[in-house]
Amino acid sequence: MSREQRGPNEKLGTVLALAGISNAGLARRVNDLGSQRGLTLRYDKTSVARWVSKGMVPQGAAPHLIAAAIGQKLGRPVPLHEIGLADADPAPEVGLAFPRDVGEAVRSATDLYRLDLAGRRAGGGIWQSLAGSFAVSAYATPASRWLITPADPSVEREAPLPASGITAATVGEHARVGHSDVAKLREAAEDARRWDSKYGGGDWRSSMVPECLRVDAAPLLLASYSDEVGRALFGATAELTRLAGWMAFDTGQQEAAQRYYIQALRLARAAADVPLGGYVLASMSLQATYRGFADEGVDLAQAALERNRGLATARTMSFFRLVEARAHAKAGDGIAAAAALKSAEGWLERSREGDGDPTWLGFYSYDRFCADAAECYRDLKAPREVRRFTEQALSRPTEEFVRSHGLRLVVSAVAELESGNLDAACAAGTRAVEVAGRISSARTTEYVRDLLHRLEPYGDEPRVMELRERARPLLVAPV
Repeated sequence: MSREQRGPNEKLGTVLALAGISNAGLARRVNDLGSQRGLTLRYDKTSVARWVSKGMVPQGAAPHLIAAAIGQKLGRPVPLHEIGLADADPAPEVGLAFPRDVGEAVRSATDLYRLDLAGRRAGGGIWQSLAGSFAVSAYATPASRWLITPADPSVEREAPLPASGITAATVGEHARVGHSDVAKLREAAEDARRWDSKYGGGDWRSSMVPECLRVDAAPLLLASYSDEVGRALFGATAELTRLAGWMAFDTGQQEAAQRYYIQALRLARAAADVPLGGYVLASMSLQATYRGFADEGVDLAQAALERNRGLATARTMSFFRLVEARAHAKAGDGIAAAAALKSAEGWLERSREGDGDPTWLGFYSYDRFCADAAECYRDLKAPREVRRFTEQALSRPTEEFVRSHGLRLVVSAVAELESGNLDAACAAGTRAVEVAGRISSARTTEYVRDLLHRLEPYGDEPRVMELRERARPLLVAPV
């Protein structure tokens, strides 16, 4: 549906001509993007003609899908104001900025926290309205600015910063930030990591992270602090912000995840924490790879690696190389993927207790390496290697990392299926469905859905029919 006839939208017409997209072509692209996000859209060339010639504004996610479709053709982000649709959403660009100035960076992050929390309290409408606005090209400027200058010269603040939505009284409670304030944020991040691994990004406990950022972290960022305390504060807030992005990614809110990742990288720069910035870039890489942009995933992972040579611990470098391997494998480059996996394993073997690994890397051990290696070989269609690494990955305790266990079971099922072992595939799939039913993770559900799709040629087999029936409540339940 569309609204508001207001005269021709010359901006949209101009950009369409620049991109070389016909009315029918744009309609098709928008419908396809909507379908990828679970939306059923039926726009045609007449719909686009009305948008251009009559200035009618499509409702819901359509403006962002239009921008995304044109952006894919141009190879860069296309803001809504460039195509004459800025009034379709009050804050379409929130969270996408990577300001050079520290004060502006604080405002950019706190604006995102406030908008996200307000949207959640209103039923999550903000991210529904922004659906389709994810653009991997939006990572280009943040990554390049971080690579050029990974640390701000100073973050000392002697007076609170004014900000809409945060009262002077709230800021006044933290007129001078101390290490104890920072410690509370780090404790919250540690708790959130455990919740996420055990219950999934959509669990109610995980939803407390945006609340913590808005209520606890934002007033501290807007208060006064020394350079030393400020660095620690920015680091702790960057961790929480990255976690908010990771949880959004796990629940399928790609637009929210992208914005949180960009702000987390900017905060890591203010913290002068290069390994943490690399970790955020690795998270961006995983998202880009998952969304089908493997080449950009390689670039982001390599950016994390290059800046951290000589700085990060061996275990950290191993993880960055593993993320790079995931992107190479998704791109179908088996040689590059194998080289990155070999390097990741080598770095991991060189790691030692007492290396001073960051707390946010506590999840990464040899079983996690094996799990991701298995996914690499799944993408490269090498079931024998998938089985070898999956057996090692599944040999570890599962209670702490429930979601990871479910994902590994699905990967194991795919490997068994590709090896011709239907019974083993269904057995692993059944266990995966049981695990997925205990957590709230759209990503895990998508893995199960992919397995069921692969099993369609065997749909008449009783064991496949039973697995599909077991998975039915999972596939229809809201995440």
